[in-house]
Amino acid sequence: MIRVWAPRAERVRLRRHGRPDAALVAVADGWWRSDLTLADGEEYGFVLDDADVARPDPRSRRQPRGVHDLSAHVDLSAFVWSDDVWTGRRLAGGVIYELHVGTFTPEGTLDAAVERLGHLVTLGITHVELLPVNSFNGEWNWGYDGVLWYAVHEAYGGPAAYQRFVDACHRAGLAVIQDVVYNHLGPSGNYLPEFGPYLRTGTRNTWGDSVDLDQPAVRSYIIENALMWLRDFHVDGLRLDAVHALKDESVVHVLQELAEAAEALSAHVRRPLSLIAESDLNDATLISAREADGYGLSAQWSDDYHHAVHVALTGETSGYYADFAPLSALVKVATRGFFHDGTWSSFRGAAHGRPIDPRIPSSRLITFSQDHDQIGNRATGDRLSQSLDEGSLAIAAVLTVLTPFTPMLFMGEEWAAGTPWQFFTSHPEPELGRATAEGRIAEFARMGWDESLVPDPQDPETFRRSKLRWDETREGIHARMLDLYRELIALRHAVPDLSDPAFAGLAASADENERWFRLTRGGVEILVNFSTGVRHFDVPGGATVLLATDPAAVREPDSLRLPPRSAAVLRHPSAT
Repeated sequence: MIRVWAPRAERVRLRRHGRPDAALVAVADGWWRSDLTLADGEEYGFVLDDADVARPDPRSRRQPRGVHDLSAHVDLSAFVWSDDVWTGRRLAGGVIYELHVGTFTPEGTLDAAVERLGHLVTLGITHVELLPVNSFNGEWNWGYDGVLWYAVHEAYGGPAAYQRFVDACHRAGLAVIQDVVYNHLGPSGNYLPEFGPYLRTGTRNTWGDSVDLDQPAVRSYIIENALMWLRDFHVDGLRLDAVHALKDESVVHVLQELAEAAEALSAHVRRPLSLIAESDLNDATLISAREADGYGLSAQWSDDYHHAVHVALTGETSGYYADFAPLSALVKVATRGFFHDGTWSSFRGAAHGRPIDPRIPSSRLITFSQDHDQIGNRATGDRLSQSLDEGSLAIAAVLTVLTPFTPMLFMGEEWAAGTPWQFFTSHPEPELGRATAEGRIAEFARMGWDESLVPDPQDPETFRRSKLRWDETREGIHARMLDLYRELIALRHAVPDLSDPAFAGLAASADENERWFRLTRGGVEILVNFSTGVRHFDVPGGATVLLATDPAAVREPDSLRLPPRSAAVLRHPSAT
């Protein structure tokens, strides 16, 4: 059966190559249907009213010639999976690796990414998080301009390659998290408003018109899409982009509906399914249990941790970094999850956030020192490796991997990749491409940047220079950083205190003048010297040094001597 929601149409026809158009029959609530069947791979589209051109299926699984052309029928159940014994992975105790398919390998495909899974396994990664893979116009893009949420971008390999990728991840013991965008649609190839009221007229967010969550069919469109990834593609979790941009005044928020649907599917497939929110609200309602009036999501990102770590390492205090200038900000966020938990935000000009109930497991916060946004939305897309010395990069590694929360790495971070990760697009429409480039450059020019230094997102070189160079991993600082990340992740997996999710076991302190920081996690202490001088830390007798980023660190009878810009991990004698 063929179905499409098109309440704005008076007439709907099915168009296929070499066949006459076939009329669909109107049924209840704006739905149209036909009892015709499509062969696997057969191309089709819908003609609305008296239009001459067929539009892609809003629930298209494949767009072989792009988002403006016909859809192709795909029978997802035909794939032969080899992951019958896969029981999934919970987020708690995990380490996430965020990657962009197009720049992760030279080829930029899902099949090429499969060839690099061994690297992630030996690194100690448990969860692979893919930036959005749904269909967008053009060849390359970050993926957040998708217009057909159910289809896998053809340049990545399409739906069949996606199934092969997930199957290979499960064979390697890796869970897969898919980044999905439900708060807006891209600017090119979005024909959904011709079918029905998918967007709310007159209300916009940062990226475009808001999705109309007052429409039951639109809410269903989101829920069914999420279940497709989790059920038909065997994905283990979803990262929900910018949920603060979802405007929903319903009694039951769409995020709660989504959590309930995922929980029901999890019980059916007998493996954990995770939902991770990206939110700017600093509100733990998202991750609180539904019994406690929360939405019941699995986790949410904490940008505050990134901000505190970034400022401590770089000294940057412009824009939203201003409130994180003192090391006390790192102390607070490392022990309480949010820095802004009802405090004044100078960037927003208002009080922001709410405290986290300490009974919530700390593992429900995802933290990082670098991610796609915090790198790519810088003027030149520069990583920490392009501005920090090796000692400071080692500190970043320690604070990233041994965070009290669930750590996430951005691809290439583990070897201090020398390549930038820049904002790139490939809009085929000249006017849209020009507007995107000019808007990007003008934005940073207003912030005082030399326009010549801001990469043109439409220039193919901007995309190409953002690709990882895997040959770096075998040489110099890159090889040493990779060894350190492997050692840190192995330590996190091996020492129970480093994955304990209890806020009650956390304590931290810092000295602004001496530029040191220490974090206690049960019987383990993480000591950091941000300064350019040697620092001596009082430690109990019998404490064991589990790891030091600088071999010049010296264990003394009741202290530890830490060289400049270095860190160490100790286990107290009571914890052995």
